[in-house]
Amino acid sequence: MKQLLILSGKGGTGKTTIASAFIKLLGTNAYADCDVDAPNLHLITGWNSEPEKTDYYGLPKADINSELCIECSQCKQNCRFDAISAEEGYKVDPFACEGCGVCKYVCPVEAITLIPAVAGELMLYSDAKKVFSTARLQMGSGTSGMLVTEVKKQMKASVADAHLAIIDGSPGIGCPVIASLSGVDMVLIVAEPSISGIRDMERVINTAEKFGTKMVVCINKFDTNIENTGKIEEFCKEQMIPFIGRIPFDSDAVKAINNGQTIVDINSISGIAIKAVYEKAMELLFEKGG
Repeated sequence: MKQLLILSGKGGTGKTTIASAFIKLLGTNAYADCDVDAPNLHLITGWNSEPEKTDYYGLPKADINSELCIECSQCKQNCRFDAISAEEGYKVDPFACEGCGVCKYVCPVEAITLIPAVAGELMLYSDAKKVFSTARLQMGSGTSGMLVTEVKKQMKASVADAHLAIIDGSPGIGCPVIASLSGVDMVLIVAEPSISGIRDMERVINTAEKFGTKMVVCINKFDTNIENTGKIEEFCKEQMIPFIGRIPFDSDAVKAINNGQTIVDINSISGIAIKAVYEKAMELLFEKGG
């Protein structure tokens, strides 16, 4: 199974809009949303059924047994995350605790235990034809990268005959993006022709380069700033990164997304442009030696 990952350096570039269009054009039976902080691909991919849900356990959390605690303050003094308070007996803030276990190690009366903690929820949508893997990270959890890895594992384990899987990644260059990049065959980076968009595109390109991953770039809403569009195309030329197309700003695309449709479900200028980008991406992904 080949994997095409769609990324952007910043939020709001249209990454998920393009991912949903690719899924519809390809007709793939395997895809995933790895933006576990704010997953929303399911809103425009036509799933009406409830997903199969599985609790995901990340790092454990410390728990202090008040009956055993002698209030020696060793745990509080040695907690580098300031997760332990002593205002009304010694207690652990589960949102601040990182599960490192130092408090348990230094406790002289063994009053502290590390207990499993739910860090998020894996979700698997499936029917007779396709599977869609995603997850939702719990507030305060710092295990987003590990959860993304589980999303990808769940997708691959649930379907064996997929020719190509489409993965909608997270914006930025943090742990979810790094976990998403692992093992994919090509990355489509969706750029935005703004000053921040150009800078963040460069950062995500630098991140992908460290994985040796094949990259291509397209520009969404290119006509909102023609000058910056030219700068992005020139950057790609200088870096020898294939540039595979421009997608115009399209108010009809906004209407389609708000109606739970992809932009290739309607007759629109952005939909026509997306089809050209898709064809070029497929050509480069499956080229000889690719």
